[in-house]
Amino acid sequence: MIKAVHVVKTFDGTHLVLDDITSTFETGKTNLIIGQSGSGKTVLLKSLVGLHTIDNGNIYYDDLCYNQLSFIEKKEVRKQVGMIFQGGALFDSLTVQENVKFPLDMFTDYSESEKNDIVDNCLKRVNLVNAHKLYPSEISGGMVKRVAIARAIVMNPKYLFCDEPNSGLDPKTSIVIDNLIHEITHEYNITTIINTHDMNSVIEIGETIIFIYNGKKWWEGNKDTILHTDNRELNEFVFASKMAQRAKANL
Repeated sequence: MIKAVHVVKTFDGTHLVLDDITSTFETGKTNLIIGQSGSGKTVLLKSLVGLHTIDNGNIYYDDLCYNQLSFIEKKEVRKQVGMIFQGGALFDSLTVQENVKFPLDMFTDYSESEKNDIVDNCLKRVNLVNAHKLYPSEISGGMVKRVAIARAIVMNPKYLFCDEPNSGLDPKTSIVIDNLIHEITHEYNITTIINTHDMNSVIEIGETIIFIYNGKKWWEGNKDTILHTDNRELNEFVFASKMAQRAKANL
């Protein structure tokens, strides 16, 4: 579980981006953060993962108050965190196998044989069994995201953060990635937090959802309640997102 309690974030001490955000992101569920561009959802995700320092409030990883930990203590927590970046963020000069193995090389003392076995299992889990020696430039966008997922889970994380995991993907491939993240979350009982504007993801895998509007938590619910709310700003966001996705699908 990850919990944000009265989180406030400003830039330059004057520009308020997150305004008193309190929310709980549950273990074993896909927790989604949604909102229009500039709403603060990306800043919230980066604050939760520790890439931004918050001004006020607290962020808890289970029973640990993350923002009050020492540098060494934070480093230990980060070993339990997996991250899927918007563009995949693979190393172009490394093969698929080397990309997935990178965290093991950095943070473990496993033998080369042990590391290769772990990489093999992770690539099998994301349905990539013959791509070990390929480079990122030689695989599709969907495969890049699957490699990124394999790398994110190679350390068997307790917490998984996903920043727009479907960005740049066609609708069919997006569904594959959504289902994969959802399955892995349940299979490994991970606390998964996804920052997204993809309404298909919201409807399919949004087990808990918070809607950020002008830096505030404006609505909280799940995929079963989001289409039946009387929240005007949320309804406008949902409608605009659906129209944008239809236009994209017709291109």
